[in-house]
Amino acid sequence: MKKLVASLALFIAMAGFCSTQLNGQCDSEGLSNACIPKLATGFNFLKSYKVDGAEKEKIEFSYVFTKGTQYMINLCPPGTANDGMIVSLFDGARNKVASSKINGEFVSAIAYPCNATGIYYIQYSFDNTAAKCGGSALGFKR
Repeated sequence: MKKLVASLALFIAMAGFCSTQLNGQCDSEGLSNACIPKLATGFNFLKSYKVDGAEKEKIEFSYVFTKGTQYMINLCPPGTANDGMIVSLFDGARNKVASSKINGEFVSAIAYPCNATGIYYIQYSFDNTAAKCGGSALGFKR
């Protein structure tokens, strides 16, 4: 009986370890750190974002943008090309003002010249991709 209980406890511990490893496959921190140096020349780094879409359909962050400033948001999915990671930018009234999916094509960065100071919403989603994981960096220039 003791061997059965010990074996069962070992099996449960191994199953928990394996499921943790499977769920932890997204290295969003590493991808977001790798995204920082990929900002275009002239843009200063503001913030990086870890994007792990395993649990949610959309991941959203907010940031205060300043009038007269140009912002850039770049994407770093786990592969070499962006095959489905999308960033959309919404103004304070939730109007979409920019997106990285243009005419069905995925681009790796968006630039937005801010015309009104306020809270903007940066929303990440995934379109027909199994890897719902990535990183992103936000930069600015005046």
